[in-house]
Amino acid sequence: MRGYPPAGVSIMAGSGGVICVALVSRQFVDMFRVRIEGYLAAFPKLVGTGKQHTYVETENVRYVYQPIESLYFLLVTNKLSNILEDLETLRLLSKLVPEYSYSLDEEGICKTTFELFFAFDEVISLGHKENVTVEQVKQYCEMESHEEKLHKLVLQSKINDTKDVMKRKAGEIDKNKIEKNRGEKGGFMSLQSMGSGRIDTGFGSDTNLSSLGGGGFGSGSGFGSSTDLDSFSTKSKGLYLLYLINVLCL
Repeated sequence: MRGYPPAGVSIMAGSGGVICVALVSRQFVDMFRVRIEGYLAAFPKLVGTGKQHTYVETENVRYVYQPIESLYFLLVTNKLSNILEDLETLRLLSKLVPEYSYSLDEEGICKTTFELFFAFDEVISLGHKENVTVEQVKQYCEMESHEEKLHKLVLQSKINDTKDVMKRKAGEIDKNKIEKNRGEKGGFMSLQSMGSGRIDTGFGSDTNLSSLGGGGFGSGSGFGSSTDLDSFSTKSKGLYLLYLINVLCL
């Protein structure tokens, strides 16, 4: 028969032999958070400075702890639990900390919080200690799940599809912008061409003036040319001379 399960485990930071604050805590039984926090807050007051005990008891709970360099590894259990089992659980959990935390200080513990939680859950399942070793815990934590692997593949495929769609949409937007710019430039050049056509066929063009001169008032085939004027002047002089001769003869 299994004994009483531990209420929770915590790693607390110490400075100069004085326990300051809990870095990480894992709860294994159904208990209000305020109650667990109260137990953790009371623990530093129960531990004397420089004393190397393995446990300390109150009216309600037993604190089983172990110093690890500047840290304190704490297991909160029921007073009716087996102290030998609690000590064995504490030793196993404390051996897992260096396996997952690259340094035994506040920074190292905080950055590997979830890895430590996963390892602790392999040791204490449903509030009771499992008969496992450190190597087994590491193996269980590193094992690949087929469902998890499949989920990651599906998720990565969706991410890749989304990236492809985004690239295609971006290409279409760039293509539309280029076509729009070409259309605007083409319309502007057409307007310029039409404007230059009006000038070329108007009164200010030498070609149009010469063509007007050739078929209009200044051309040789009209009635305003220099040849017609000379012919008209010669005929007028001849008629005028005949008129004077006739007058003199009379």
